[in-house]
Amino acid sequence: MCSQFHGKQQRYRYSELFGGSGGKKNGHPEKNSRKERLRYSLSTGGIFDNSGQYRVYKNLIKSDLTTNQKPGSDPSSNVLALATHTTINNLHHLESLLERWHNPLSVAIFAHGQDVKFATALVYALSFFCPQIQALVDFHLVCLSGEMASFPEQDREHFAGLEDCASVFSRLETHRDQYKNYAISGNISYPNNLLRNVARGGTETSYILVIDIDMMPSADLHQQFLAMIMKREPASDEVFVLPAFEIRHARKMPATKSELVQLYQVGEVRPFYEELCPRCQAPTNYSQWVNSHVRETGTLEVAYTLTWVDPWEPFYIGPHTVPLYDENFKQYGFNRISQVFVLSSAFVVHRGFKIQGEFHAKKDEENKRNRVLFRSFKEGLKTKYPSSNRRC
Repeated sequence: MCSQFHGKQQRYRYSELFGGSGGKKNGHPEKNSRKERLRYSLSTGGIFDNSGQYRVYKNLIKSDLTTNQKPGSDPSSNVLALATHTTINNLHHLESLLERWHNPLSVAIFAHGQDVKFATALVYALSFFCPQIQALVDFHLVCLSGEMASFPEQDREHFAGLEDCASVFSRLETHRDQYKNYAISGNISYPNNLLRNVARGGTETSYILVIDIDMMPSADLHQQFLAMIMKREPASDEVFVLPAFEIRHARKMPATKSELVQLYQVGEVRPFYEELCPRCQAPTNYSQWVNSHVRETGTLEVAYTLTWVDPWEPFYIGPHTVPLYDENFKQYGFNRISQVFVLSSAFVVHRGFKIQGEFHAKKDEENKRNRVLFRSFKEGLKTKYPSSNRRC
């Protein structure tokens, strides 16, 4: 009897997700129909990126905030958005990220092969069952140019057992360890800078913070940054660096600078990439930041100013006018430096220590390729800006 009831309940849930056309007879999607908006986004076939290698479905799923935003709406929602990127096997991190970040969020997902269907289905389920995602999160999908996403109406197996938001994240958890780090089936390179640009382009705020999905910003960052930036004259050439750290997997993510410093002092937190590439984050000057006076006053300030040097790869809040990431750089290494105020008490933390041997087999080969591209990129900058006295 129970199994019969559960079967009926599941069929009802499925009909809620996909039953009926939901649209008007003239074919135009209804404004309030999430399903019809998804169907329309997919019907466009996406667009190709500049290289022609990838197909991009921008705004595959739009949040209520983006869809319903009108002139005169709450100005605080237009100041700072978070942009991030992932494969489907890391999308489960979105749940913990949303526990900390209650503001606009743009997520670019890369999928390949059968994961294109899976990603489309699960993103739709997230937007259907999770109120916070409905309200705040915009999803974008990137796949190879020879692949296409389709409406998941016939993919019932992807929706079996999905009844609420928690069940969708549980399904994503089962997918988390399919590939090692950013390795993808078929030896496909993960186009991280394209994804960063897609996520950035999906925001409509004045400032953007781009991070990896398995990173966490400090608590209250949005309201603290809002209060700080309202006191400053806007400038298109300013970026605000958040020192980046990594924490042991077993540890709870710190919310404040004082919590982070305590963990830092006992070795449970360390600078990001300290083992793999200490030079990549050293210009942040961690000792100066950690030893600067910690004032838990709820205010954010500029702690000190730095000049960018090779090979610094900072995470930063920047205006929309900051140049896009160079999409020639793929996978790991030399991928944030194609573009500095350090903030007093804001930071980002990566979940888990980055260690040798943790990455997929092609990482070293990709780093060598990116190193050659970066040297070429530097020469291109010298040609483009011959009068500049700045050098990489």
